[in-house]
Amino acid sequence: MRSFLPVAVLAAALVATPQPALPQPGTRDVPIRLEERQLRPAGIELGRAEPESGPAEIMLPGQVVVPPQQLRIIAAPAAGMIETLFVSPDERVREGQAVARLRSPELVEAQRLFLQAVTAAGLAQESLRRDEQLFRERVIAERRLLVTRAEAAGAAAALDERKQLLTLFGMHPADVEELSSTRRISATLTVTAPTAGVVLERGAVAGERVAQAAPLMTIAELRPLWVNIQVPLARANALGTNARVLLPAQGAEGFILRVGRSADAATQSVTAVAEVHTGVEALRPGQAVTAAVQLAPNVAGGQWRVPAGAVIRHRERSWVFVRTADGFLARPVQVLNETAQFTSIRAELRTADQIAVRGILSLLAVLAEADGS
Repeated sequence: MRSFLPVAVLAAALVATPQPALPQPGTRDVPIRLEERQLRPAGIELGRAEPESGPAEIMLPGQVVVPPQQLRIIAAPAAGMIETLFVSPDERVREGQAVARLRSPELVEAQRLFLQAVTAAGLAQESLRRDEQLFRERVIAERRLLVTRAEAAGAAAALDERKQLLTLFGMHPADVEELSSTRRISATLTVTAPTAGVVLERGAVAGERVAQAAPLMTIAELRPLWVNIQVPLARANALGTNARVLLPAQGAEGFILRVGRSADAATQSVTAVAEVHTGVEALRPGQAVTAAVQLAPNVAGGQWRVPAGAVIRHRERSWVFVRTADGFLARPVQVLNETAQFTSIRAELRTADQIAVRGILSLLAVLAEADGS
């Protein structure tokens, strides 16, 4: 009956064999010396990598979001009570459409102060005209004219300030001019949509008292949409900008805008943002989706398919063990996609190369021991 050496015993024997000095981990091939007679006791089996042509796909989870530049928050221009809300969630609105009516004591006070500023500015202009006439007739000194001019300029500035305040409260310039001419104060204010879009949510209800700048509702333009795709760190380098993204279940299509540079501490993943233009009608903000990210072949390194057990993780890199005359080369690779049976990688391989597909734990033990980890 044939006896087999335990993996730990074989690993110890391999470490005892003088190994070449290792380069910096994860930067280039690491040689591992191993005699032919040691393969079978370790259970090491060899296989070949199959070249892959055309783009590969990575299936990754994602969530649909609205691009921030397409979101608009409609806030209460002044403190008061909401009399009426004219729109509901998921309703499409056009630019300038009335969305709410607000009753505000602050608005009443602002209009009163505006009318006072109108009166003061009118009196200051009248005094300026009178003093200019008196100065031309040499009745008053120039000093008095200068003082009157300064008072008129101050009154005009105060009037402009009050006019701007009413505009900030949401009054249209035409309504401000009408107030100036009719001197009729209104206690209600109509809030309009600053842009066209869809009402995503409402932050207040009719009859509620709100403070100035309190959010009333959120409006968004839903074309295009973004998909935040969660990418494991091991695959982040395989993604590039402008890579094609498919959402098979929804029939939507887009491309990668950017790949995040910071990783989530809990999930050890980065966020890739994809912009979707085609098929956005089937998407909803907040919807969870599965995205297929297509990857162009790496011409320099080549794209290969290997058995799933042939790739291991060490020093935050993925490795395969390539057979050589003296043993193996531990070679860093880039993982593109993984299934239960196969792993797609990018690596410097040849069709004639043999790689370890089974029993690689003993090789990993040698690599880790010699690496000091």
